[in-house]
Amino acid sequence: MIFGRKKPKIGIAFGGGGARGFAHLGAIKAFEEFGIKFDFVAGTSAGSLVGAFYANNFSYKEMYNIAKNVKAKDIRKNVLPFTTSKLDGLADILKANLGDINIEDLKLPFAAVSVDLKSTKEVCFLKGNLASAVTGSCAVPGVFQPVEYNNMILADGGLQNTIPADIPKYFGCDYVVAVDVNKSRTYGTDSTKFLDVLTCSIRILMKSNAVRGYVNADVVVGPETKRFKSTRTDGLEDMIEEGYKATIDVMPDIIALFKKKPQKKCKQLPNDIIFVK
Repeated sequence: MIFGRKKPKIGIAFGGGGARGFAHLGAIKAFEEFGIKFDFVAGTSAGSLVGAFYANNFSYKEMYNIAKNVKAKDIRKNVLPFTTSKLDGLADILKANLGDINIEDLKLPFAAVSVDLKSTKEVCFLKGNLASAVTGSCAVPGVFQPVEYNNMILADGGLQNTIPADIPKYFGCDYVVAVDVNKSRTYGTDSTKFLDVLTCSIRILMKSNAVRGYVNADVVVGPETKRFKSTRTDGLEDMIEEGYKATIDVMPDIIALFKKKPQKKCKQLPNDIIFVK
């Protein structure tokens, strides 16, 4: 490092993807091996769950030990057709391991991205109850019930911002690394079943807003997760390996970000996002 030069602030954005979010752990494993540490953490849906643990300085090993014991039924308890499940199980996992804490109690600045069904606006939580913000970010329509919190009705952040690479840049980060664990989101369906049609429709919506994440990211980690189901926890080890390999592939680009000059100013807060801070 050149003497006297300020180091750039680097953010990490963990994207949504359901159970494919296990691939995020592989990225974190690679970050640890290379001594990569970020200044700001943002996450959407499954990425907000992983991001919450990461922002509290949980190591790859600690997160892996929790993940390997999590089953789909622990999170989605109601699997009857045409019914949605509460996210109490996910909230319990957060509280059991992190405590019933607020976002501002985490070790690193953290933002969980959700959508308010009342206003239809994207909501970025930088403070407030952690479990409520994360479960709201994970509330996939048609699969989970929305989360009522702070006079809002929260649904999956992926409806508006599935790869929240722009968020760290609003809060002083010069550069952002994004992890997209769901780059195969564009696939369609031959089924006319209710849930298949609904989830395919959501994928179509997320396809367009995923572009926003790529535009705002300086480096994108894109694991190959197409063969895994976003609704099943099978293949945990393989998903982690895919996340690890994809991160190693772009590690020279990530390291290069830490050697760049800081930007002169951060992005101005937009009016179409609700920031809870």
